Amino acid sequence: MSAAKAPRVVAELGRPETSQETAARKAENSRNHRRRQTVNNLVLSLIATLVLVFVIVLAVPRAEAPDRPDIDYSQLASEAQAGIDSKLVTPDLPKAWASNYAELRTSSGDNIQSWNVGLISPENEFVGIVQGLQANDTWLSTQLDSAKPTGTVTIDGIDWIVYEHGSGTGKGNVGYALSTVAGPSTIAVFGTAPAASIKDVAKSITPDIRSNINGVSAADTTSAQ
Repeated sequence: MSAAKAPRVVAELGRPETSQETAARKAENSRNHRRRQTVNNLVLSLIATLVLVFVIVLAVPRAEAPDRPDIDYSQLASEAQAGIDSKLVTPDLPKAWASNYAELRTSSGDNIQSWNVGLISPENEFVGIVQGLQANDTWLSTQLDSAKPTGTVTIDGIDWIVYEHGSGTGKGNVGYALSTVAGPSTIAVFGTAPAASIKDVAKSITPDIRSNINGVSAADTTSAQ
């Protein structure tokens, strides 16, 4: 028979521990072990979750930023020019500008035809150009959301009427606007962009405005080029 194992001597007590003390010590050690295991499992679960989220984020396809519109309004103006005596205005702007539409429209009711160009500034603000052919004041008021004249300004030798805001609760697309009459054409430049940007667009169509003021037909302009 093997000799019985001597009771464990507890240094703090200076004597062997009793069977109850031994049982209590083992139970405490077991509880501490389980607590450590629980903490370790939580940490491992958190790490696994973070890794899974990271993998999912990498796997989800990114939506590419939408391209800026690229409408060639000069080309469209040339195509629309046939049968129209007035020179259709085409702004000459830096490449940072873009266009989202360029088309001929006919308004309902008064049946007035107009050339319309939509522009996006480098700051992603809207500027519109509308050129009414044989238009009238009622047509212009409709185009500018019933905005009221607030003054005048001369840009590159052309006199423009200034408008600010429309008649509705919001300014819509007419935060600031300019209009002028050039021969048979009534031309307005308007938008949500700052006034300086709208004036830049107005300046960019000065040559076409002068052509209409001087009665130079589109055919004459084309042959001169």
